[in-house]
Amino acid sequence: MSNQTFESMEKRIQELETQVEDYQKQLIHAQKMSSVGALASSITHEFNNILTTVINYAKLGLRHKEEERREKAFTKILSAGQRAAKITTGMLSYARGSESRQEPADLLLLVKSVIALVEKDLQMNRVNLHTHFEANPEVVLNPNQIQQVLVNLIVNARQAMPSGGRLDLAVRLNQESNLAEVIVRDSGDGIPSEQLHEIFNQFYTTKEADENGQGGTGLGLSLAKEVMEAHNGRIRVESAVGKGTAFTLKFPLSPAAIEAA
Repeated sequence: MSNQTFESMEKRIQELETQVEDYQKQLIHAQKMSSVGALASSITHEFNNILTTVINYAKLGLRHKEEERREKAFTKILSAGQRAAKITTGMLSYARGSESRQEPADLLLLVKSVIALVEKDLQMNRVNLHTHFEANPEVVLNPNQIQQVLVNLIVNARQAMPSGGRLDLAVRLNQESNLAEVIVRDSGDGIPSEQLHEIFNQFYTTKEADENGQGGTGLGLSLAKEVMEAHNGRIRVESAVGKGTAFTLKFPLSPAAIEAA
């Protein structure tokens, strides 16, 4: 084989590798936008509620001259504005692209930021959220990527309970294994055992198409598995038909957290 032929093949391989990386980024973005779309209705509803609160209490403050009532109105307006800022900051952080850099982070704080994004959506779909925070572990992660994984798992759980149900979200510490765990458990229909080994495969989905012909992308769980592996972690699933499904994310503790344990 001539040097020219070898160099041509090497160049073509590099081009293909670049294309694969571009396609992976596009898939990640497509899955992220799918989750944003699923939350859009509830977030719009929440902003309407916030605007109604601001307008009504602004009117109250203008109408009444008593210091006590005006102070109450201003307090309510400030609280509503802070709530709007929290949602906006969370959505901007979630929707924009991010570097792949990992850093020590407060896992519980990240989980709470996800709750701020999804809690209205859960309420509107009659899903009762129960949190179980047993620990506040520090792990090394990419916040945006893990946020995307959690939002996707929670949206999947909500969609598995079309008539409403219960969602349990837990953070706990496994000191024996030096692992932090996040568990997302729903009370939905569950996944048949013969499908469990397939759900992390790319483009495989258990969601049936709706009346508009729209179903799952089959990307969320495969991307979740890739993200967790990139964090030297694992994702596990337990499910039983009629009893619901639980996904567990397992993260290695940060060196500082291990040393402090």
